[in-house]
Amino acid sequence: MKHLLLIALLFANQAYSQDFSEQNLETAITEVTVYLQGGLVSRTGESEIPQGKSILSIKSLSPHIDEKSIQVKAKGEFTILSVNHRLNYLSKLKKDLRIDSLSQEIASLEFGISTNESRLQILLEKQSLLNENKYLGSEAASASLTQIKQAIEFYDKELTSIKTEEIKVKLKIKDLNEQKERIEREISTAAGKKGLPTGEIEIRIEASKRTEGSFSISYLVANTGWYPKYDVRVTTVDQPLKLNYKADVYQNTGVDWENVKLKLSNGNPNESGVVPELETWYLNYARNQIFSRATYGAISKSVRNVSGTVLDAASGEPLPGVNVNVRGTTVGTVTDLDGNYSLTLPNAATHLRIAFIGCTTQEVPMTSETINVQLQPDIRQLSEVVVTGYASQLRGKVAGINVRGNSSLNLEADMISTTTIENQTTVEFEVDTPYSIKSNGEKLSVDLKSFEIETLYEYYAVPKLEKEAFLIARIINWDQYNLLEGEANLYFEDAFVGRSVLDARSLNDTLNISLGRDKSIVIGREKVEEFSERKTIGTNKIETREFKIVARNKKSQAIKLTLFDQIPVAAINDISITPTALSKGKLNEKTGEVLWEIELEPQEQIALKLGYEVKYPKREKVILE
Repeated sequence: MKHLLLIALLFANQAYSQDFSEQNLETAITEVTVYLQGGLVSRTGESEIPQGKSILSIKSLSPHIDEKSIQVKAKGEFTILSVNHRLNYLSKLKKDLRIDSLSQEIASLEFGISTNESRLQILLEKQSLLNENKYLGSEAASASLTQIKQAIEFYDKELTSIKTEEIKVKLKIKDLNEQKERIEREISTAAGKKGLPTGEIEIRIEASKRTEGSFSISYLVANTGWYPKYDVRVTTVDQPLKLNYKADVYQNTGVDWENVKLKLSNGNPNESGVVPELETWYLNYARNQIFSRATYGAISKSVRNVSGTVLDAASGEPLPGVNVNVRGTTVGTVTDLDGNYSLTLPNAATHLRIAFIGCTTQEVPMTSETINVQLQPDIRQLSEVVVTGYASQLRGKVAGINVRGNSSLNLEADMISTTTIENQTTVEFEVDTPYSIKSNGEKLSVDLKSFEIETLYEYYAVPKLEKEAFLIARIINWDQYNLLEGEANLYFEDAFVGRSVLDARSLNDTLNISLGRDKSIVIGREKVEEFSERKTIGTNKIETREFKIVARNKKSQAIKLTLFDQIPVAAINDISITPTALSKGKLNEKTGEVLWEIELEPQEQIALKLGYEVKYPKREKVILE
C-alpha cells in the first residue's frame, strides 16, 4: 500500500510540474550576517518571467540551509505561488579552485618520489655488482701487495660514493613524502566532507504576461559563526588601556563568500525564544531529596586552560575546522590543520561542546587540562527534503537605533572600518568594505573596534593562595562598548604576558580585567609560631593562630594594592571564633574575608598581622591547617 501511495504521489507531482516551465535563476550572495552560531545569507538576482506558470530554480546552494527560514522578496508583475527547498544528490558542491593546482603539485611530487626510488634501485644493483667482483679471482693468491692495495682503495671509493648518494636519495624521498602529506591535508581541508549534495530553492510563479523580475532571497545556514576575542594592551599604569575587539570567524557552509557585505551579530537564532516558567518548588526532608549531579566532575578552579586534539573516530585522522566552545558561553575556538585546540577557561566552566559537519555533536565534561576527543560519524544521513511554503516578502528587522562609530574613541589607522548597529535585542558590527571568506573551516580574525579606555589600575593579592600580585584593570561604565565574554590576549609594556577571560556577563558596574602577575610586587605570608598555640581551659580547647603578611613595592612608581586573606567561620554554635589581630583590615563577618586597601610608595614595604582565636569542646577535633 505504501508503494502504491508513493507512486501515486510521484505521478501527481510530475503532472503538476508539467504545467510549469523551468529555468535557472542566477543569484549572487550580497550580504551575510554571521551570528554566534549560524548565519543569515542574502542573495539577489534578476530574470525574465515568461507568461503563465513557471519555476525559477536557484542551484548550487549550501546543503546546510534551514528550510523553515527561507524568505523571498520579489518585484515585478507576477505572483509567487510557493517556495520549495530540496537537496540535489546528483549535483555536488563547486570544487575549490585550489584543489586542481594542489593536485598538480602532488603529481609533480609523486614523479620526483618515483624518480628517486628508481635511483635507489640502480644504486643497489651497482653495489651488488661491486660486491660480486670484489675478489681478485683465481690469481688472488699471486696478486702483489700493490694490486691488493689498489683494489681495496677502488672498492672503498666506489662503495663510499654509493652509500653517500643512497643516504641523500633517501632523505630526498622523505622530504618529498612530507611535502605530499602536507598538501594532501590541505586538499582535504579545502574539499571539506565528501559527497555533500547541493541545496536548491524553487520559486513557483505565475505571470499574466512576459515581464522582468528581481528577487531577494534570504535563509539561515549552519556551520558558520564567530567568537569574540580581545587584545588588551597596557603601556604603563598611568596611561589608558587599549582594547582591540576582534572576531574569529569560521564558515564551512560549502559555498565561498566573495566580496559580500559582512555583519557580525551577537544574536543566536538557534536559541529558544520561549520565556521560561517556574515550576512548583516542593520542599522535603533531606533523605527524600534528589540532588542534581550536573555540576559533578567540574574542572578544578586551579585549572585555567584546556587543550587537546580532535580526531575522526573512523579513520583516526585529525579533524581541522572543528567548532570547540565552553558550553553556555561565547568562549570558543576552531581546531587547526592538525586538529589541535587551546582555550582559556572562564569561571564555572564545566563542559566543552564539540561540533563538526557530518559528526555527532559531543558535550564533554572538563576533568583535566588535556581533553582529546574522537568524533563519531552522524548516522543520520542527509535525505531529500521538499518543504512547500507560501512567501511574499522578506520580513523586516525589529526596529532599532542606528549608531555610527563613536568618534571620541580612537580607531586604529590600520584597522578595517566597521559600524556598530544597535537593534532592539541584538548588536551588529557591520564591516564597511566588502569581505571574502572561503568555505574551508579555518578561522579568520577580523578586527572590529579599537578603544582607548580610561582605566583604574590596582594590584590584587591573596597571599594565602598565591605569593604574587596580579595587576587588575578596572573599567567603569564598560557596558557602553557592547562587549561579549571571550578570551583576551594580555600585553603589558609591549610584551605578551598571557591570556585571560573577559567576563562581560558580569552584572557589576565595573569590569575587572586581570592583566597577569607582576614580579615587581613582592608578597609574603608566614605563621608566627610564638602566637600560635593550643591550650585547654575547663571543658574547652582554645587554639590561636597569627600570620605575618609582608608586601613590598619594588617599582619606581606608587601603587594601590588590595590584599585579601581570611579567618574561619563557625559552622555550628559550639565553635566560636574571635579575631585577635587585623591591622585595620575590614572583616566580613559573614564570609570571614579580610580586606586591606594599601598605597605603597616606590621601594616601600609594609607588614600586616592576621590573628584569631578558636574555642571548641575539648572532646572534639578541629582542623585549622
